[in-house]
Amino acid sequence: MNILEIKSLSVQVEDKEILHDLSLTIERGKIHVILGSNGAGKSTLMNAIMGHPKYKITSGEILYEGEDLLKLPTFERARRGIFLSFQAPEEIPGVTVENMIRTAKQMISGEKIKIVPFRKKLRSMMEELKIEPSYASRYLNVGFSGGEKKRSEILQLMMLEPKLALLDETDSGLDVDAVQIVSNGIAKFHNDQNSCVIITHNSKILEHLKIDRVHVLLDGKIVKEGDSSLIDEVNSHGFENLH
Repeated sequence: MNILEIKSLSVQVEDKEILHDLSLTIERGKIHVILGSNGAGKSTLMNAIMGHPKYKITSGEILYEGEDLLKLPTFERARRGIFLSFQAPEEIPGVTVENMIRTAKQMISGEKIKIVPFRKKLRSMMEELKIEPSYASRYLNVGFSGGEKKRSEILQLMMLEPKLALLDETDSGLDVDAVQIVSNGIAKFHNDQNSCVIITHNSKILEHLKIDRVHVLLDGKIVKEGDSSLIDEVNSHGFENLH
């Protein structure tokens, strides 16, 4: 069963068309990887799915669990279980990591979160991601290093348990050890009831994940799709022969 279907999608940013008649299907319970050169439109696609107002959809449709996603504001897309991690996570002064995650989880579930079990799970997840316990009471991403911001995003992913995770270069700027920690977090999150879409330039993050489907995005279109062997092809020969 498909969790997301994108049909003939075209997207403009500041009157420039970035995506051109793009179609893509994401299966439930699978890990999909999107590869592409800089400027190919990968982040544009992620932001269009999430409903960022800067990205104007000029044609096409996006169906999420059969529902027309384009009719929903961004907060409703998040409430229905779509999660987007950012290349450069924003700093949010005045909002602690713990309060942000607890409030978001409460908004998604519609139920009041019990503090004691929530904190117990939060501490356990932070330990797995090698995040100091004190960071739970710090303002979100304020003063965090690049690696700490990325691990904080994976912490949010593991705690919020979305149905569809859109991970936009979550491994960007991380050292080898941090990439391994982030990869382990994604593996722990993923199960047969949710789906991941991973954008990456570094195949290291993929080494310990079972990749089900690979899509190559160039010049605003999906130009090739295949299994995980397509990652090796791109690593060996680049994107030039796929144009």
